[in-house]
Amino acid sequence: MKLLKFGGSSVGSAESIKTVADIVATYHRNQAKCAVVVSAMSGVTDKLILLSEKAANGDESYLDLLKELEKHHFDTARTLINVHAQSRVFAYLKTLINELDDLLHGAFLLRERSPRTLDLVLSFGERLSAYLISQYMKELGIDAQFLDARKLIRTDANFNAAKVDFEATNHNISEYFATNKALQIITGFVASTEENETTTMGRGGSDYTASIFGAALNAEEVEIWTDVDGVMTADPRQVKNAFSLDAISYLEAMEMSHFGAKVIYPPTIQPLLSRNIPLRIRNTFHREFPGTLISRNPYAISNAAANNEKILAVKGISSIKDVALLSLQGSGMIGIPGISSRLFGALARRKINIIIITQASSEHSITFAVSPIDAKRAQEAMDEEFAIEIDSGKIDKAIVETHLSIVAIIGENMRQTPGISGKLFSALGRNGINVRAIAQGSSEINLTVVISQRNLSKALNTVHEAFFLSETKSLNVFMAGLGLIGSTLLKQISQQSDYLYENRLLRINFIGVINSRKMLVNDNGIDQTHWEGQLDTEGVVSDMGVFVRKIKELNLPNSVFIDCTSSEDVIKYYQEILQSAVSIITPNKLANSGTFKSYLQLKQTAMRAGVKFLYETNVGAGLPVIRVLQDLKDSGDKIFKVEGVLSGTLSYIFNSFQEGRKFSEVVKEAQEKGYTEPDPREDLNGMDVARKILILSREVGLSLEPEDVDVENILPQQCLEAPDVESFFKSLEDVDDSMERRRKNAADAGCKLRFVAILENSKASVKLEEVGENHPFYSLSGSDNIISYHTARYKERPLVVKGPGAGAEVTAAGVFAELFSISHFLYQ
Repeated sequence: MKLLKFGGSSVGSAESIKTVADIVATYHRNQAKCAVVVSAMSGVTDKLILLSEKAANGDESYLDLLKELEKHHFDTARTLINVHAQSRVFAYLKTLINELDDLLHGAFLLRERSPRTLDLVLSFGERLSAYLISQYMKELGIDAQFLDARKLIRTDANFNAAKVDFEATNHNISEYFATNKALQIITGFVASTEENETTTMGRGGSDYTASIFGAALNAEEVEIWTDVDGVMTADPRQVKNAFSLDAISYLEAMEMSHFGAKVIYPPTIQPLLSRNIPLRIRNTFHREFPGTLISRNPYAISNAAANNEKILAVKGISSIKDVALLSLQGSGMIGIPGISSRLFGALARRKINIIIITQASSEHSITFAVSPIDAKRAQEAMDEEFAIEIDSGKIDKAIVETHLSIVAIIGENMRQTPGISGKLFSALGRNGINVRAIAQGSSEINLTVVISQRNLSKALNTVHEAFFLSETKSLNVFMAGLGLIGSTLLKQISQQSDYLYENRLLRINFIGVINSRKMLVNDNGIDQTHWEGQLDTEGVVSDMGVFVRKIKELNLPNSVFIDCTSSEDVIKYYQEILQSAVSIITPNKLANSGTFKSYLQLKQTAMRAGVKFLYETNVGAGLPVIRVLQDLKDSGDKIFKVEGVLSGTLSYIFNSFQEGRKFSEVVKEAQEKGYTEPDPREDLNGMDVARKILILSREVGLSLEPEDVDVENILPQQCLEAPDVESFFKSLEDVDDSMERRRKNAADAGCKLRFVAILENSKASVKLEEVGENHPFYSLSGSDNIISYHTARYKERPLVVKGPGAGAEVTAAGVFAELFSISHFLYQ
């Protein structure tokens, strides 16, 4: 025999009931003997609680709710039951509704709803649905019988959470089924005392009912039919990539239910465990799916074992959203026997349930978690029990922390798998999630952490990815700046996305984008190919403050912020973004070339938050300039001198400034080719190069300020003060003669002019230099950048890095490379 239990969502409508009936009929056609336990129709139990509250409060609107309840069941009956049989069914339903009406009227008159009354009120949900389903099964030609479980299940008088008398219950069930051969449609959730007073066994008690009947009848298997595909690796409402498990053990199921897995009602397992009866969780609306098998040794008979699939060490991740953490601590606890006994005895006397316990090895403190509704009573119990020690200063007053959550990883194979704890804490730490308390039983079947409630969703997704999708990586990206660099980056990532997933198992999800006009945040991701249209149609007016707030509110794991602007307004938010455990990648030089204090603060904040602050593209675009310098320094090399042509614009201008050409003509040509800013003075004033050498000086370890960089001004004042670009070019013609003399003097000496940034003897400068043919910068061409490092190891000949140092393609590629390096950091 099999026991089938169908939950409220499975019997929530006439159509759903038809689906349930078809499943049951299939068992009959296959000559598989079964019995069926059903819950109240979806939403009915909550409605019964509400209307009983209203009645007890003297609110006559309970009558309207009662009429709605009656109509719902009568409408369902009209859909299911043949018109010739409806009068009989309606008469029974009306009898139940009238009985409920009388009961509620009594509560209304007395202004009281006792636990005993509430249990009787709640019983009507299951009684109505079970009767309706039994009658519909008869319509299908199946010999079905309505069974009110109150006749068979005996409990104590602990109303709302009654305890089962298994000896009496098992005897009653065995006797009843020995003489009643029809298909039994059984009310879940309800039972009765020896005095025939109605009791309930707690929300979720219908599962328990199925378990009780299954154990009493020594069933082959108990099947819980619900609206999900089995026990999931995590809560699918919070973890989109959660998937159903093929099989888990009884112990794993009990641990998962204790830590909030809603698909299993905790007491359900115990009766089956004692009889070694398997439990299977299945989906009413996906009946071909086998669901999750729960048994003593699921690995021996599961599909995974049959297919030689890898058995997971961690089988599931459960959570409790809201807990309070209490701590008892003080030097007076060390070495004193009986402290724990007194503490937990005091809590037990107040009937406070403890979720987890952890104690420092020094015996200086004991920490435990309880439901927030018990926190105040627990605090009072602790302070009362240890009043003498608190008054004498030996023990501190109870400490209470709220707005916390519990995350637990569960699996019997954890005990045989090294590195589980390290993997958990590494995944949390790299995403800036602080652990407030840790608990692990000696059985090692679960590892529990307490974290801030605001990080719950982030933690669940982070841990799920670490243990169940460890071969797959994902980054959640937010980007400011959609100009040449930003749009090019989006294009590059879009073109490479298939390759990255197939060869690197990496998904890059753009969650938010913002430019000077509009912004768009979509936690389901933004189309990297058609982002412009999506931004136009779905975007809202730009507000960087709101954009950053959205990043923080979403609190997604593996988040990265990319700044492709040159805006000071954006860098104001770097500190806040890093503090939110979000890594930053930026080609924007302003943050690192401001005051040394702000530069250092950003680096320290990133380090404290456990995230990355990357800015390789600040100098040399896609060239490995900063990384090489950091590697030299970190490996113990000593930096004597750094030289560089660090502006692609100025590199092109002075590489093209040759005999027979006017300087002003070369600058004009560079502007027309798009090498310069719209106003070339922004390049020719040398400030961009100064910012770059300042950044390099700081990477070397010098605490220079912007004003410490000596910049040669190669333009006369009248050029700098020209009112517009056209006037500037006219003034620039006056410089042609002087620049030609400098070029000719250099050529006569066998040299060429190069605009060079130099860092030497702790001083930084930017100036127009003459370089000879033995200098690495002599043969520079086009708009390339070049940088040389003179170090203790590279003394005779400097280490030279050369290549394109400007342009959207190479800069975007540099950002892309750093994005890839963050994926390595997050998944190392």
